[in-house]
Amino acid sequence: MTSSTYTANDAAAYDRLMGRWSRFLAEQLIGFAGLDEGDRILDLGSGTGSLAFALAARHEPSHILGIDLSETYIAAAQAQARDPRLAFRRGDLAAIDLPDGSFDRAYSLLALNFVKQPLQAVREMRRVTRAGGTIAAAVWDFAGGLTYQRLFWDTAAALDPEADKARGRHYAAALTWPGELEAAFAEAGARDVAAASLTIRMRYADFADYWLPIANAQGPVGDYVKRLEPRFLSVLAGAVERAYLAGRPDGPRSMTATAWAAKARV
Repeated sequence: MTSSTYTANDAAAYDRLMGRWSRFLAEQLIGFAGLDEGDRILDLGSGTGSLAFALAARHEPSHILGIDLSETYIAAAQAQARDPRLAFRRGDLAAIDLPDGSFDRAYSLLALNFVKQPLQAVREMRRVTRAGGTIAAAVWDFAGGLTYQRLFWDTAAALDPEADKARGRHYAAALTWPGELEAAFAEAGARDVAAASLTIRMRYADFADYWLPIANAQGPVGDYVKRLEPRFLSVLAGAVERAYLAGRPDGPRSMTATAWAAKARV
């Protein structure tokens, strides 16, 4: 199977870091991309199920299949699935083992930029969607729109050249800069491509609510943090805490999080 650049081996850690927020973005992607009565929908890169469960909360879908490379995430999503319309299975996002035109819609939430062959994944979304159907996706605007990560990465990069390099690799990911996602849809042969930016707010109760998910993170943030020696991790935590507090007492903070989105007709 085609590998992913996202470390995905702890579903609970993912949900603490991102899953609790991605379900809100899922609602916006559905509103942007649309639904029709009886739709069969593929959720490509389903993770722990944020988009699939948001779809299952609607009456329109007749079937929702989530595919993800991580066995851990698939098992966690399947364990929560109570709706008979829902199913999850492990699969290669760049080589989907499904017939041509077998879905009315193929959607992807916060996954395509982590696929090592993202354009091929978009082509696969198009292939498994029937003529006249819709494909849609959203990816974080890491460099310009994901406040919680900018706070972390910019602070870390000021302290550690390795963090500066990791930030550069992460923010250079395909499809995450303006215009790249819709360009990939057009290159994959989809028609009537439309783009949007979708914004939610991440609300933290206090610094611990912000920091602990980062200290145990999945993905690029976790890959960096888990390599740090305890002494430097403590220094970093103190610097990030000062950035989080920004001159005010510890307590609630609200941070914007913006994703690029695109939809198109097959």
